[in-house]
Amino acid sequence: MLCRAFPALLALTLAACGNLVPGGRAPAKPQLATPRPVAVSTEARQCLAELNAAGARFSPVADRYYGAGCSTVGTVSLAALQGDEARFALANLGPVTCPLAETTAAWARYGVDRAARQVLGSPLAKIETMGSYSCRDVAGSGRRSAHATAQAIDVAAFILADGRRVSVLSGWNEGTMQERRFLRLVHQSACRRFGTVLGPDYNAAHKNHLHLEAGHAGGFCR
Repeated sequence: MLCRAFPALLALTLAACGNLVPGGRAPAKPQLATPRPVAVSTEARQCLAELNAAGARFSPVADRYYGAGCSTVGTVSLAALQGDEARFALANLGPVTCPLAETTAAWARYGVDRAARQVLGSPLAKIETMGSYSCRDVAGSGRRSAHATAQAIDVAAFILADGRRVSVLSGWNEGTMQERRFLRLVHQSACRRFGTVLGPDYNAAHKNHLHLEAGHAGGFCR
């Protein structure tokens, strides 16, 4: 059952909805999550209230610690986001931190849905992702990825209301002129909102998705 989180009912929604198991990619090694009591700060209550006001459908998730620097703290499970005219779904997404969810909601509405209607002539119906939480390092380093704390999302494709699917893998370089323009517009819009944005032009590891990471807007965009 999905829950709409209101500040006054935050404690109740956490109790009712906090038993969701993190999704996305599996941890590098099987580990048992250790649930901890959720400390609801003023900032957390405000974030949940703003996410609710943005029209998102979500469930708060209890804090969990997996060890080795991996955790899902202050996260929500997003089911749908609000566009200008209708809601659209998200596929394959695990828990994400509330601030990341809030940024994603704004990007999806103003940077993706509007670009889809203006460039491709159809509103957005669904965003396909490759997950969020994953207990792993940044490729080729010993540093934990932002995915290890549910602070990054990998977006693979966009489904339009008219049934078209525009994927990063096939559309970035080989799509129609409109599809290529659309994907670059949503990439540019992401760069104005997220801390780190990586796409196919960054390296081969990102040829099939856009990596969207929490942080100060415009920190690193490739």
